[in-house]
Amino acid sequence: MGKIAFVFPGQGSQAVGMAKDVYDNVTSSRHVFETADEKLGFSLSSLIFDGPDTELKQTKNTQPALLTASIALYEALREKGITADYAAGHSLGEYSALVAAGVISFEDAVAVVRARGTFMEEAVPGGRGAMAAVLGADRDQLAQLCEKISAQGKDSLVELANLNSPGQIVVSGLKDGVAQLIDRVKEAGAKRAIPLEVSGPFHTSLMKEAAARLGDQLSSVELRDASIPVVANVTAEPVTEAEVIRELLVQQVYSSVKWEDTVEWLIDQGVDTFVEIGPGSVLSGLIKKVSRTVTVYNVNSLDSLNALAAELK
Repeated sequence: MGKIAFVFPGQGSQAVGMAKDVYDNVTSSRHVFETADEKLGFSLSSLIFDGPDTELKQTKNTQPALLTASIALYEALREKGITADYAAGHSLGEYSALVAAGVISFEDAVAVVRARGTFMEEAVPGGRGAMAAVLGADRDQLAQLCEKISAQGKDSLVELANLNSPGQIVVSGLKDGVAQLIDRVKEAGAKRAIPLEVSGPFHTSLMKEAAARLGDQLSSVELRDASIPVVANVTAEPVTEAEVIRELLVQQVYSSVKWEDTVEWLIDQGVDTFVEIGPGSVLSGLIKKVSRTVTVYNVNSLDSLNALAAELK
């Protein structure tokens, strides 16, 4: 086996009941949930396990909930003695990667992402933003189309948000701009565009106010140098220095997530095994679209965790 990368999912992978089996069976995982409840001052655990889904989907709740579930699964995996050479996370998932790399404590991370979610929700009035997944487009052609549409006026802004995999790019912006892009998407060589159920125009310049507020929040949080390289969303390059990470976390809120580039960089370093730790399997699907030669595992339940531990012994 070559090198191993731990990867952590972002917003959209959440589900009511996530990580309940590790909460019930692994003491260190239960402690993660209890820490989140204590730090946030309300029962995030009850929301995660019992819903309602409409409340869990609110960005200010989704972000700490998904971080908590992912780190609960990570703690259970760590008890099995499985380690990684690199870590990365998709958008919000970058915070889980930073916890796993020892950069930020979970207690601090859950408070930061609760604030991050609130800032992102408040940056643009509800109902004004939109996102869409574009399938089959050329990256450069799609960027040019976004620029053309955005140039029509302040209500038409649309930008590249998530560069996920070959043939899948998410655009984000104001409703009118995204709607125009959906109508004109074939100009970029795309097959089609699918509107996404989201509450804001994430990873666009519209999030710069949220980023500034996050910067203020992060200024008082202790960050340490990473124990393993974390591949940053903004640059798709490894980072270990705490102060560089702090700056990149602020930029990440309004910058494109370079996920395809991140996976390609990791493969170039000799990573042949990816372990997605957290609810769902979104990243596993994206990684397989980047390369069919790597091995991808999901750790999203106690059973899948035990199966992985047996496989990698």
